[in-house]
Amino acid sequence: MKDQIKVKDKEFKVFIKAEEIDAVVEKVAKAINNDLKDKVPLFLVVLNGAFMFASDLMKKIKIDNNISFVKLSSYTGTRSSQVINELIGLNEVVKGRTVVIIEDIIDTGFTMRRMLDILHQQEAADVKIATLVFKPNAFQADYKIDYIGLEIPNDFILGYGLDYDGFARNLPDIYKIVG
Repeated sequence: MKDQIKVKDKEFKVFIKAEEIDAVVEKVAKAINNDLKDKVPLFLVVLNGAFMFASDLMKKIKIDNNISFVKLSSYTGTRSSQVINELIGLNEVVKGRTVVIIEDIIDTGFTMRRMLDILHQQEAADVKIATLVFKPNAFQADYKIDYIGLEIPNDFILGYGLDYDGFARNLPDIYKIVG
């Protein structure tokens, strides 16, 4: 692991190491296992970014469940475009179900707002949100986030599924932009 890396035209330094990420994933899994022990939730993983978090989280989920994937995007480069592009829609029946949305990061909250609207339109019984990383200073929405791994400042980050223009998702640590 390098302490500092260059991705495309930007420099990044280590921010959250893999060991800390694993502990955070364990904490989130324990809370979900406890809260939903009498349910059979449908986990909806928001692609592309949440794939690593979801993979590690699901290995620690001990309750019966189903899992599916959706793809929503609002990023261009290092900034949220605030325009939600629905790329792959929801194919599961959620009516009457407990749904847990698994997201890598919630910053402005616009992407998640779109997901919540879709799930409520389709009459999900209960919708919970699990995010690895939350940026409270960037958050511009008014819904509850049920499971927050870490709260961080409003820095641009990558690694562990998070990317910069499609690069660096494969890194086991999370890096933040320098400068």
